[in-house]
Amino acid sequence: MAAQPALSQGVLLASNMQRSTTQDHTNNARQLKDVLTEFNSRYKVNILFERGAVEGMVVAPTAIRPKAGVEENLDNVLSPLGLRYKKVNENSYLIVGSRKARKVAEATPFVPDTDLQLQASRQATPGTRPMETAVRLPKVEQADRTITGTVKSESNEALPGVSVVIKGTTRGTTTDAEGAFRLGIPDENAANTTLVFSFVGYTNQEVVVGNRSVIDVQLAPDQKLLNEVVVVGYGVQKKSDLTGAVGTVKAEMLQERPAASLNQGLAGRIPGVNVSVNSGRPGGRANIRIRGNTSVSVANNPLYVIDGVILNASGLTNGSTPIDYINPNDIASIEVLKDASATAIYGARGANGVILVTTKRGSTTGGRITYDTDFSVGVLPRKIPLLNSKEFLMVEDIAYQNAQKYDPVGWAGGKYKDPKTKRTNPLLFDASGQPLYDTDWQDESFQKALTQNHQLSFSGGNSKDNFGVYLGYRNENGLVRESYLKRYAGRFVFDSQLKNWIRVGGSLSYNDQKENQVDPLGAGGIIAMRQVLEALPIIPVKYPDGRWGGNEDYPGMEGGGNPVNILKERLFLVNTQTMLGNVYTNINLTKDLELRTTLGTNIINQGINEYAGRTLNYISRNQGGTAAITNERHNSWQFENYLTYNKRFANQHSVTGLLGLAWQHVDRFTSRAATQNFQDDYFLFNNLGAGSVPQAPSSSAVGYGLNSYFGRVNYGLRDKYLFTLTGRVDGSSKFGSSNRYAFFPSAALAWRVIEEDFMKNVPVISNLKLRTSYGVTGNSEITAYQALAGLGNYSVIFGNARAIGVGTGRLANPDLRWEKTHQVDVGLELGLFNNRLSLELDLYRKLTTDMLLNAPVPFSSGYETVAKNVGSMENRGIELALNSVNVNTGGFSWNTTFNISFNKNKVLALTGGSDIFVGFTIVREQQPVGSYFGFVHQGTWGTAEESQAAKYLKKPGDVKYQDVNQDGVINDKDRVIIGKGIPDGFGTLLNNFRYRNFDLTVDLQFMYGNDVLFRSQHSAEDRQGIANSFKTVLNAWTPENQNTPIAQFRPVSAGYNTNEDTHRVQDGSFIRGRNLLLSYTFPAPIASKLKLNRLRAFASVQNFFLRTKYEGYDPEVSTTGNAFDQGVALYDYPKPRVFMAGLNIGL
Repeated sequence: MAAQPALSQGVLLASNMQRSTTQDHTNNARQLKDVLTEFNSRYKVNILFERGAVEGMVVAPTAIRPKAGVEENLDNVLSPLGLRYKKVNENSYLIVGSRKARKVAEATPFVPDTDLQLQASRQATPGTRPMETAVRLPKVEQADRTITGTVKSESNEALPGVSVVIKGTTRGTTTDAEGAFRLGIPDENAANTTLVFSFVGYTNQEVVVGNRSVIDVQLAPDQKLLNEVVVVGYGVQKKSDLTGAVGTVKAEMLQERPAASLNQGLAGRIPGVNVSVNSGRPGGRANIRIRGNTSVSVANNPLYVIDGVILNASGLTNGSTPIDYINPNDIASIEVLKDASATAIYGARGANGVILVTTKRGSTTGGRITYDTDFSVGVLPRKIPLLNSKEFLMVEDIAYQNAQKYDPVGWAGGKYKDPKTKRTNPLLFDASGQPLYDTDWQDESFQKALTQNHQLSFSGGNSKDNFGVYLGYRNENGLVRESYLKRYAGRFVFDSQLKNWIRVGGSLSYNDQKENQVDPLGAGGIIAMRQVLEALPIIPVKYPDGRWGGNEDYPGMEGGGNPVNILKERLFLVNTQTMLGNVYTNINLTKDLELRTTLGTNIINQGINEYAGRTLNYISRNQGGTAAITNERHNSWQFENYLTYNKRFANQHSVTGLLGLAWQHVDRFTSRAATQNFQDDYFLFNNLGAGSVPQAPSSSAVGYGLNSYFGRVNYGLRDKYLFTLTGRVDGSSKFGSSNRYAFFPSAALAWRVIEEDFMKNVPVISNLKLRTSYGVTGNSEITAYQALAGLGNYSVIFGNARAIGVGTGRLANPDLRWEKTHQVDVGLELGLFNNRLSLELDLYRKLTTDMLLNAPVPFSSGYETVAKNVGSMENRGIELALNSVNVNTGGFSWNTTFNISFNKNKVLALTGGSDIFVGFTIVREQQPVGSYFGFVHQGTWGTAEESQAAKYLKKPGDVKYQDVNQDGVINDKDRVIIGKGIPDGFGTLLNNFRYRNFDLTVDLQFMYGNDVLFRSQHSAEDRQGIANSFKTVLNAWTPENQNTPIAQFRPVSAGYNTNEDTHRVQDGSFIRGRNLLLSYTFPAPIASKLKLNRLRAFASVQNFFLRTKYEGYDPEVSTTGNAFDQGVALYDYPKPRVFMAGLNIGL
């Protein structure tokens, strides 16, 4: 590096700003500064030196030993020159002269005497080229005040070369070899002056001068710069050394979009990870698919691992998962393992991908207190147009008039009455038969949803011993009245270095969550969301005497009722307590060998209390009220021991080895009691004995175990060529003895092309890596004991008395074996222009064989299904992530992140080739899972087609279906694939703008190639005359309007369409404004006046716009909870538009 005019006592960072292309291979001496630059590149370190100490000095080539380490070579080249080095931290060294020379230097005033200092900063990401930054420091004019002090590390060692600059100016200096500095500042407003301390490998620190003249500072290591690691299974790795596909989300990203659950916060962050938030209720569950569906069983969710503890709990209410009950504010980072190289270490449970969650630990830099709070209000972003009172009565009249056409026999027999004759109730109609009410049930059922969120943390300690206490409270009211979520969260963590060879630590969290869920999963019974669409507009919420209004008040209507009444008097209370804990011990057996032992547990207790009041006859089926209590307990214990060996040889070979074993036991206990027929509603569910008709109670206990042996070897050659071998043996009690154990291997390699010599003259490329992997992972998530025959209770009537007996309830399948997913992945990582533009591209193919499913068996067997390995499935996909620094100048920056994922899913083979029906979808060979099955809707029959319609027993005005097999009959043989809920592609476009202390984030989400099966349309479009309808029915068939998909009005008893068809399948593609965030970070002087070290205010709008052709509330929907029913909309809970404001405070 050429000498530059510098500070009289300046320090030059000899970073690898450019790859050395000039090496003297002769016997001629070399410049010392050139040698130091070469050492930076070779050993991946940063070397700092005083200008005067090295100027003009040369080194004999024979002094450099190619196979020696950095410190040995520094000794070799410096000692003959009377110089020495001082190790500043793990990757930084300071070159200093003799003590005599230092004394002379110290006598010189420590004031900038030139106007230019060249600083070189090394990029954080390995494999990238550092950028040069020229910082102008004008000569310091006469100052009224001098500030002195020292800068040290956490271990109390002096830090030389630290930049000390007056914030908002170019005036500054650097610390000397002992970490000392002296800086003159203008006395005017000196108390509010802020000094910024910055140093390579450490986080910046800002200090307000105040009334002090001496300021001593301790800098904390910048973990991002020093470690540059990501969490992988059973360890960490440098990102540059990864051979697998791993995505990372940091806590700061989650804070940009506060959410009730981790799954909601993860949406859109990582390519290949499709997060569908399917319900707008508080804490509404989300489906996560990593690189598509891999199974036709219910187990397509990824494996969740929190601080090494594997979460196991299936069958939780409303399809929720254990991760839904974790406080998102406790999370420090999330790593998503996607390919087989990354997931194979989890063997039998890695086929669906793995999500590793690392929670926050204690502070290593002394005591800290933080308080984060936000308040928000949610509103309904769009309404479904429904008939008003006038339109409803008009439709009823027309349906009556058409009854003779569609049911001539019933008409002749007096089956139908003119509806005008029943409009005489003075509580509903005036004297002329006009309605007194025009109720908008959407306005009545939805509310402004207020939410408050408070998070408080206390942490303290140092690098040896530290602790943290994290407390949280969230009170979220739902968009639908009476729905809510309340969460109380507490967590304690500690880490302690007992000796230099042993470290211990642990964490314990407890969460208590209370919910009132108004959209329990299941068939479309008469729940509140159904009645929002179907309640009659002519009915009031309450009559003047206080009685609830209901559809049954108007004769001839279906027994549905008032949604507000349902919300008030039907309870579905879910109380969930979770405890997650772990303790660990790390023992350094040798310098390179470590033993880690962990013990972890995850306990979930969930109680569901239900009550439907005595007056809700259309819910409790005239049973005088119903009550039920369900209790579930999920316990999981795990014990793991593993050795980690980490060694670097001859500065060219690096080896990391992992060898371990694990044991896990999971059990689940459930019980349910229910009763009916109460004398009053006083006890609700609190006294089941008050019901006079008790129901048969039920209970169950299930347990299984898993024994595992795993290992991994990472080998790196000259940090260019990287190899990974992974293997795991899992044994599960879920399978028969002959198939209990299975081996899951993977292999991967990567080539860091950027480190090759031929890349030295390609300055535009700052990072280039190629990687590929292949491996096998498994899926064992079926119910325990499926390999064995099972017993069940049966009841029969003998002599007018019920007798209870026991009989076989499940077929045995001793041949049941592991489901396996084979995956190959090819990846490219590219950085351009000093990483101002970076790209990551992955192509993959996943092949799942021996898929597990409860497949149907012949009725002659006496059973309905049996657990079987039924076939194979394929996923092919492409993932692309782009990051760019568009502008970064003059205090303004603009960064863009774009990711898009494409996935094609196909079922290759099923045992016997038979179709399998799962929920509202079909599993068929050569078709994607999650396919909808039904008739092809061709509109309606016209008057000119009357004779042709008659062949199909239809009339003009009836729905017209395609006769697929041309047999002259419309029946099940004419049903075909009519759509799919799984998208072809999805992604995110995120723009971040920063100007001084302001930040603006614009987050857009998109999805395409997916359909929505709008099942709500059946009840709200085809049942005129017994319930309210969508406004779309006003486009129904008439002799003057025959080009329409909606059949002519007729009474329900005259026949109506209940089939699934293409008319109910709508394009679910969309683009959504997911988050618009504006924040302001207060300057340090203002925060200091308030006795704070951090103060940030923000405001945001979530779900701020939606563009879609879908006519329902939201195309991102799944209301059944089935693994493949993505896109099935049946009385779904809409997502709110959320306006939020909050504060982040640090003490």
